[in-house]
Amino acid sequence: MAYRYVAAVLACGTASLALAQDRAPDGRRYLSQPLVTSIYTADPSAHVFNGKIYIYPSHDVPTETPDDDLGNQYAMHDYRVLKMDKIGAPVTVGPVALDVRQVPWASQQMWAPDAAYKNGTYYLYFPARDKTKDKNGLGKFMVGVATSKSPMGPFKAEPKPIAGAFSMDPAVFTDSDGKSYLYFGGIWGGQLQRWKNGTFDPNGSDTDLGQDTKPALTGKVARLNPDMKSLAETPHDAVILDEAGKPVLGGDHDKRFFEASWMFKRGGHYYYTYSTGDTHFLNYATGTSPYGPFTYRGHIMNPVQGWTTHHSIIETGGKWWLFYADTQLSGKNHLRNVKLTELTFNADGTIKTIDPLVK
Repeated sequence: MAYRYVAAVLACGTASLALAQDRAPDGRRYLSQPLVTSIYTADPSAHVFNGKIYIYPSHDVPTETPDDDLGNQYAMHDYRVLKMDKIGAPVTVGPVALDVRQVPWASQQMWAPDAAYKNGTYYLYFPARDKTKDKNGLGKFMVGVATSKSPMGPFKAEPKPIAGAFSMDPAVFTDSDGKSYLYFGGIWGGQLQRWKNGTFDPNGSDTDLGQDTKPALTGKVARLNPDMKSLAETPHDAVILDEAGKPVLGGDHDKRFFEASWMFKRGGHYYYTYSTGDTHFLNYATGTSPYGPFTYRGHIMNPVQGWTTHHSIIETGGKWWLFYADTQLSGKNHLRNVKLTELTFNADGTIKTIDPLVK
């Protein structure tokens, strides 16, 4: 039960944010319990480095800013890495790995990050608003990179964002041939809709969700150079096709891309996974190339408690695992807690849909 879980955490000397309730407000039971309760965490990017599991989440912080479609209530300003020896083992919360004040080009809102490793160096990829101002008085979201010799940090940021990358939600996938790819993008607060022509329009629309009969905006993908700090090419559209082989339309909110790209490979197939945003599904589409196109296959997870759904998927210990977040501890959309659950596949490679809240 949730109360016993938190009691065990407290017995280990970790302060708890709140007692986790067994059931959601609608009476359903939470499938999983928070990994940590000493801080609020979300958007977990999990990796196995040197046989250990490291999770790179955003670090939610309290704010009096009301919820809005631009995401101003998500006021995160630093990163802290979570570590565990294996699934089910105690979780260590690391010290501050990178703060926005240590990033020369950034002004605020360090949202969902990711990480990668190559040749003795760990790379932290992160979005943040730069120091320009748009019609709302906000900077544009760019993607930066920082490096460390330790997976827990501290990380040192490059002086400028990655040229050619933009918006938010960076995710790095390294293929079996050693080539690495950067996926990124998110609409509404992530501003992807303002980059339609390859350059930022500060006066552009704050949403494209009115383009119901046109192909939906897509996430972006570009191969990284060997230095892991720069793009080797102009970004491509990560196109998602429907069952008829046509691009998913903007009006298909249950299928379309919104944010939170994550790529993994299984059985020779590339699984492009993402969030639908306003309909709160985690989806997946498959293809034969890391560039796509990807054919929509279904839902990975039904809606969690809370507005945003951002995830990662790894294989470890002979099983596949989904990392996600909800608002069990706080009941507030901007104060979330990271969780995990096992991911299972059918014989044909399709994924069994997970219900984060069960009767």
